[in-house]
Amino acid sequence: MYRSTPRCLGRPGLATLIVIAIAAIAMTSAAAAPQVVIYRCTDASGALTVQNDEPCPAGSRQERTVVEPPPPMPVYVPLPQPPAAADPTPAAAEPVPAAERPDAPPPARIADADRLPPPPIYRCHTPGNDRYVSESSEPQPRCVAMQTVGINGDPGLAAGAACEWQYDRCERIPDGEACDGWRQRGRESESGWRYARGDAKAPLQEEFARVATILGDTTCGLPATR
Repeated sequence: MYRSTPRCLGRPGLATLIVIAIAAIAMTSAAAAPQVVIYRCTDASGALTVQNDEPCPAGSRQERTVVEPPPPMPVYVPLPQPPAAADPTPAAAEPVPAAERPDAPPPARIADADRLPPPPIYRCHTPGNDRYVSESSEPQPRCVAMQTVGINGDPGLAAGAACEWQYDRCERIPDGEACDGWRQRGRESESGWRYARGDAKAPLQEEFARVATILGDTTCGLPATR
C-alpha cells in the first residue's frame, strides 16, 4: 500500500487538494486497493497535511474521506472478423464481334434463259464533280448553305442564313454496262450500312440485301456477266 509522507503544505488551495486526492486515487487503483482513505490534518498552528491510510497525529483536527475505487475495466474481447471475401477473378471481357457482311440471299433457282435484265440504273454527277450511281434519274436536290454578309460586306455582321439548291445531273447507264452499275450500287449500299450507327443501320442492311437479290436474280447473276 502506497503511503505518502506527511509534509507541511502551509495553506494550499482547494485545487491543490483535489490534485493530491486524484493522484492518491490513481496510485491506489494501480495497486488494486479496495478503497482509499484520505486524511486532512490541521495542527494547532494551522499547518495542513494530507496523508492516506494513516490517521492524523493526536491534537490535530482531522477530516477523513473515503474514496471508492472505480469499477474494474471490462476485459477487452476483440470482435470476430468476418472472413475475407475471396477475390473473384475478373471475367475476361468478351470480344466485340466485328461487323459482318450480311449473308447474301440464297441464289434463286431461275433458269438462265428465264432471267431478265436488271432495272435501269443511272450514273449521276454532283456540281462538285463527285460521281455515284442511283436508281432514280432525278435524285432529290440539296440545299447547300451559302455565306451571308452584312450591309457593309462584313461576314461577321451577317443576319439570317441562305442556301442554294443544287441538282445532280444523271444519265442512264447503257444496258451492256448496267450490271457493272448495279455492282457499284451494291458496294455503295454495303459501305453505307457497314459504317452506319444506331437505328440507321438496319434499314441500310436491308437495302444492301435487296440490291444483292437483284444482282443474283437477273442476268447479272450469269457467270458470263460476273
